[in-house]
Amino acid sequence: MLVIELFFVFIATVAFGILFNVPKQVLWIGGFIGANSWLVFSLLPIYGASPIVATAAASLASAAISHLLAKYYKVPVTTFSIPGIIPLVPGSRAYFTMLAFVEGDYLLGLELGIETMLQAGAIAAGLVFALAVFSFRKGGIGQRYETGRS
Repeated sequence: MLVIELFFVFIATVAFGILFNVPKQVLWIGGFIGANSWLVFSLLPIYGASPIVATAAASLASAAISHLLAKYYKVPVTTFSIPGIIPLVPGSRAYFTMLAFVEGDYLLGLELGIETMLQAGAIAAGLVFALAVFSFRKGGIGQRYETGRS
């Protein structure tokens, strides 16, 4: 079952990559990053992690792989990171949040809304943490710049 999910996540991620004008030569890599983030997101709850922690870990894994591959292929990090997090976006949960409010079930709407915001925050936290790790040495204190002058 998980293999079928990963196949469709790969296809969906590549399709979003096409929408975001990802270069053709690296388009399939974004699909693999998206499938990898879905794999992390799917496996962690089996081992007892909450969906929020699983989302944060999957986002961090996606962003870390995106940073490494962006340096290797010499493309912007967003070329890989945006399609890579697409499978994690809680779109259906946001829909059901609004549906609960429209139907008058405010308690369920509030519960789903908080979970949706926490998942969106976990995605952002994973991306920001990876950015902080990979830009730690850039422009840091004590880093020497060569001006070319003697």
